[in-house]
Amino acid sequence: MSKIIVPELGESVTEATVGNWLKKVGDAVTAGEALVELETDKVNLEITANESGQVASIAYESGTVVKVGDVLAEITALAGDAGARQAPAPKSAQANPITPQSDASEVRATPDVRRLARAEGVNLDEIPNPNKGRITREDVTSYVAANRPATSPPPQPVTGGIITKPVSPLTEGERPFERVRMSRRRITIARRLVEAQHTAAMLTTFNEVDMSAILDVRRRRKDAFYDKHGVRLGFMSFFTKASIAALKAYPRLNAEIQGDEMILKHFYDIGVAVSTEGGLVVPVVKNADRLNFAQLEKRIGELALKARDNTLSLEDLQGGSFTITNGGVFGSLLSTPILNAPQVGILGMHKIEERPIAINGQVVVRPMMYLALSYDHRIVDGSEAVRFLVTIKELLEDPEFLLLEG
Repeated sequence: MSKIIVPELGESVTEATVGNWLKKVGDAVTAGEALVELETDKVNLEITANESGQVASIAYESGTVVKVGDVLAEITALAGDAGARQAPAPKSAQANPITPQSDASEVRATPDVRRLARAEGVNLDEIPNPNKGRITREDVTSYVAANRPATSPPPQPVTGGIITKPVSPLTEGERPFERVRMSRRRITIARRLVEAQHTAAMLTTFNEVDMSAILDVRRRRKDAFYDKHGVRLGFMSFFTKASIAALKAYPRLNAEIQGDEMILKHFYDIGVAVSTEGGLVVPVVKNADRLNFAQLEKRIGELALKARDNTLSLEDLQGGSFTITNGGVFGSLLSTPILNAPQVGILGMHKIEERPIAINGQVVVRPMMYLALSYDHRIVDGSEAVRFLVTIKELLEDPEFLLLEG
């Protein structure tokens, strides 16, 4: 008999929530086959069988919080097949939060896509995959739409990878509602946001930046930049470069508080907030000060894609000394971002909007963006925060300084 335990989940992650059980007691399993999904506050992962046999017991139901080392299930050899036991699968195959497990047909899909396929009653092997690439949510939904008979009942709704219960029939006087279990990530996001507001003396200062110069650079250079580097020149590389320069000038924005001490960080690991179906995640661009514009754009693009595919590793999410969030992609004109603890500073970008402004006594229309800097007033003075944001504004309005900064 072998035991399936909760593996080490990464630095600072000690517990997880049991998601969907993919096998039930009595089911036969093969070594490397997925048994259960675990949800952590950082990533979701599949736990696989370490040998072939039969599921003898399951210790925890879906929705239960478990800790590292807890026994999730037990597997016994199939009756009359005592010699069929296989050597334990490598640790990376037993629990790999980075790469989704492949089934026997080598179909590549993230855990979220596999959950959707199971909810729809679709075998991933049936979905056309001529290029042998990763199957996406769109592939599954398109296949279902093309092949489900008109009389088939609608599938259960899927929200952020979690199957929700359909609205129950109403009796007279009742109002419609549905109860949806929050994901582990959503619960953790809620807890951390409340903690940030309760533990930090958080204030926000605002400014605005004329984006004319950056828009002009992108207009003139975007084609040549793409031809040379194979990646588009976006806004994030400019804002990352400007933030790093400002952090070097005002190092207490690149710090954290531990007890009665300030930890001043002399590295620049910049978190970039990414919105996903499961909630907001903040993958980290490590050593961002050592990357040029093209390298920054590539790395940010890679992390954003991994976030939306739910394939971020724990390493992608750990650390971070300062965070940038862009509500402008959703149309936000102004907001007050909440600190990503234990960091003491976060920069909020917003929608670019043409507005009339006064320049040298003349009213002109310029593409303007509001900037917001939330900071921890315990170690960052108001004047320091204001000058930090003014530095970013000045660098963005004259991008040549960013090139000189390197």
